[in-house]
Parts: sequence; C-alpha cells; structure tokens
Amino acid sequence: MFVYSVKSSKLKLIALVAVAAAAVIALLCLTQRGRPTLGGTVRLAAATAQERAAFLSQFGWEAGEDPLEVSEVIIPAEFDETYMKYNEIQKAQNMDLSNFAGKRVKRWTYEIRNYPGYEGKPGVVQANLLIDKGVVVGGDVCSLELGGFLHGFDFPRQAAVVTEAATTAAVAAASTAVAGTTA
Repeated sequence: MFVYSVKSSKLKLIALVAVAAAAVIALLCLTQRGRPTLGGTVRLAAATAQERAAFLSQFGWEAGEDPLEVSEVIIPAEFDETYMKYNEIQKAQNMDLSNFAGKRVKRWTYEIRNYPGYEGKPGVVQANLLIDKGVVVGGDVCSLELGGFLHGFDFPRQAAVVTEAATTAAVAAASTAVAGTTA
C-alpha cells in the first residue's frame, strides 16, 4: 500500500492556482462578450491602417490606402425599424450591433476599387468599417449610386443583383444607421 501525505501549504497553492485560472477564464469570457466572430477564421483586428486593409482584403476587396472619412457614430440605444434591418445585415455576417447599443464607435470609410462591374467607376463603391477598441464590430459595402446596393463584407460571386425592395431598405438603413448617427 502506498500512502502520500500533502501538507496544507500544497493544498493552498493548488487552490490558489485553481482560483487564478477561474478568474482568467471569467475575464476572457467577459471581454469577448459581444465581440463578433465571422465564423472564427476572419481576423477582426483594425487598430492600424494595415490591419484595416488586411481586414478588407480577407474578403477579396482592394481598398484605397487612405480612408475617405473617419467619423464617430453612436449606435442607438433603441433600434428603429431601419436600424433593425441594418442590424440584420450585421447578424448575417455574425456581427450584432445590439451588443453595442448606446455606445460610440468609429466609422472608417474606404473606397472599393474592384467591385464587379464598377472597376472603371472610382468613388462609387465604399466599405464602411464600424470599429470599437481596435476591433471591427460591424459594417458594410455599399454603392453611392441612386438605387445602389448595400450588403455585408462578402465579395459577390457575380455582379450585384439586388431587388428593388432590398435596395430601398438597404439604402435607407445605411443612410440612417451609418451616416445619420454621426456624432
């Protein structure tokens, strides 16, 4: 028979390590609450110009080096119908702006140079990145043309074909959700 005795100091050390590990896990869970994942393979870092360019390039976008605009926007505390529609676009790409309701975020707007069918039209297609603490939390790709389009970050497989109702809802959502809430 084998007998092993443990001094109380070893038990205290083990208990301390267990409590510390639990605290680290809890802290990680709390800091990641509300952060988007985009399927787990997309890097959401956007604190620097290089990270923002890398974020867009993950989807196949070629963006201008310098942003067209940088502004601070407030995500409304309560979403109206238009903002709820805009948030549906976010949810479809595993982002949810309701986690940021009432918060200020930065919107970085970049020119998209390689949108199918718009290659020769500079300044018509833009990407909007909504960023909180150096992490992309939402955004879209949109056309500035009358009757244009608005969708998530995914690169279209072919030239965008959007129904009139979807275009109207998307443009209304973009104008209210992105441009209309500038602080």
